[in-house]
Amino acid sequence: MNEHRYTLEPYKGMNTRYRCPVCQNKDKTFSLYIDTETGEHLHPAVGRCNRESKCGIHYTPKQYFQDNNISFDKPQQTTNKPRAVVKSKDISFISNDVFKASLKGFEDNYFINYLIDLFGFEVTKLLISKYFIASSKHWSGSTVFWQIDLKGKIRTGKIMLYSPTTGKRVKEPFNHIQWVHKAIKQPEFELQQCLFGEHLLSDKVKPIALCESEKTAIIASVYLPEFIWVAVGSLTNLTIEKFNVLKGRTVTLFPDLNGFDKWSNKAKELSHLAFIKVSDLLERKATEIERNEGLDLADYLIRFDYKEFIKPKPEPLKASPKVGPNKSIHDDEIFEPYDYVEPEIPNYENWERDITELEDYFEKATIPGYPVKLNQCSTIADCSLFVKSHLAATKANNGKKTCIPYLNRLQEFKTLSQSHYGK
Repeated sequence: MNEHRYTLEPYKGMNTRYRCPVCQNKDKTFSLYIDTETGEHLHPAVGRCNRESKCGIHYTPKQYFQDNNISFDKPQQTTNKPRAVVKSKDISFISNDVFKASLKGFEDNYFINYLIDLFGFEVTKLLISKYFIASSKHWSGSTVFWQIDLKGKIRTGKIMLYSPTTGKRVKEPFNHIQWVHKAIKQPEFELQQCLFGEHLLSDKVKPIALCESEKTAIIASVYLPEFIWVAVGSLTNLTIEKFNVLKGRTVTLFPDLNGFDKWSNKAKELSHLAFIKVSDLLERKATEIERNEGLDLADYLIRFDYKEFIKPKPEPLKASPKVGPNKSIHDDEIFEPYDYVEPEIPNYENWERDITELEDYFEKATIPGYPVKLNQCSTIADCSLFVKSHLAATKANNGKKTCIPYLNRLQEFKTLSQSHYGK
């Protein structure tokens, strides 16, 4: 007897193999998971592609249940097999009173003092307001990084202590990290974390940059404001539960040094949710000493004046400003976030004709109901949502150079669907 409720469908000829929803190989290379109690397929996208060297996508039942807020529960009757049921957990939140009380005492906050030295008072004031950087009396000079979800609910806060001069975390004589709900002794607190900076995702147009630490997200947002910068808190905190809020978005991962391989593997696991690219910028630029120190993106960015990253609007770019003796910031390419090559802008004033053609096409086209691999770096998790959101963003930003990737992706998806699915 099979001891697992869900297993890959046994091979019984090519009628038990299917076209992979990710790599779209013309051969049937995809094995689906079946429910051993009913014999039915769990979902058209839940399975494994046998093209391991070129695709190798493996979307497991566990991942499917996690993505759809389904968990396992044991039945109380005759069978010993687990039954999948939807569970609603009561998430705990921090009260507004505690939150508001933390938004004081900035003059004694070591991390904020460091930001003022780095960017000046006006920029730091904007960062405090944007990320709700707060203070705590748990340790003298400590900082609170609040986790505020898309609904504006405060999941919890992380208390950390930084050096006011170096901006480095204080780890001696112990690692100074504590949760707010533990510090205020909130009983029976049901913690369910979200992304740091998640409240900024109400902006549906900008691409997302995701890094490990809260400090890196805050600093990088000044240097590279074309992204919405969010953080997971640590290398191992890049989970489906946290990432699910980025479904259908364009996301670039910026791991710290020595985290590239781990996050590259994680990106493959999460590719059914969003358009993901992993930046290898630090891996390419790091020295052996820097690699041993495990530096992050912020450690590189702060070597330069953030004002040099501000692009002039009216005039064309002039010669690169110098940083130190005989050195330009462009020599090290630190400004290059993820090797993105900006597409050529069309020679017409707006995209009205293109948008109309795309709207007409997708209104009549059959849109797949499963994940589709758009290109080598991007997989569409929800094709209908992809078309709807990209058309809306393109129409709202008609002719704007920064939003042309949305138009290009729609045209790329149109070409792909024509070749694979006909009209």
